[in-house]
Amino acid sequence: MNRRSSLDTRFLVEGRTLLIDLEKRLKVLSSAACHGGLVKARYIMNHQVPANPVAASATLPTRRWTDPAKYLKQVAGEMGVTGEAVALMTAVPMKQLVTLRAAADNLWVEGFITVGVTNAVRAGEPVRSAEGRRRASPGTINVILVTNARLGESAMVGAVQVVTESKAAVLLAAGVPSWTGRRGATGTGTDAVVVACGAGRDGPQLRYSGTHTKVGELIGRLVMRGVTEGLKRSERWSKRKCAETTDRPL
Repeated sequence: MNRRSSLDTRFLVEGRTLLIDLEKRLKVLSSAACHGGLVKARYIMNHQVPANPVAASATLPTRRWTDPAKYLKQVAGEMGVTGEAVALMTAVPMKQLVTLRAAADNLWVEGFITVGVTNAVRAGEPVRSAEGRRRASPGTINVILVTNARLGESAMVGAVQVVTESKAAVLLAAGVPSWTGRRGATGTGTDAVVVACGAGRDGPQLRYSGTHTKVGELIGRLVMRGVTEGLKRSERWSKRKCAETTDRPL
């Protein structure tokens, strides 16, 4: 598995899949479709699916989009992963993946972020109808964090809170519109967050991780940078795809 020189965390991008190897089973808290919740896991995966999986199933009959966990386990197995993997889905191409690191003294946080906002929504808005959800292109913001800090369970929840606040701040500042057309989206309807802690050998034991703490500061800074860069890459990708479609002969 390849290692980027700027990151301690080992990872591989192969085709449509990001695979992170934590090298040992760590405590992981996530909203992942596969192996979510508070678990022990060695592998984390972010896998790109078609923008409209149900429509794509006509040409990919072996895929089972109605059971994401089962499908993701199949993908993990095809990549040679043994044991449970915390796994996410996205329609964002892995070439838009943002990787980055924030550190201070003996504490570090590393992030793996993919950003798509075609499915953006403001928290509290009316839920789309089933037909509207089927027609929507499922843009998703997936944030995966790995830290050497040994976080207590409440601190892991606090880390998710800081991720959410940071993501929403970027979207609000950028004026990203909700699916209703109004500005003020705070996320998308399919966002996921993963926090893995205890990586490395000498991370500090921390009971708190809010915005008044150093680890909270690092998480906030990293996520804001990552989502900002992800938005830029998403816009560039959309414009390029639009140009390719426009230039294609009829």
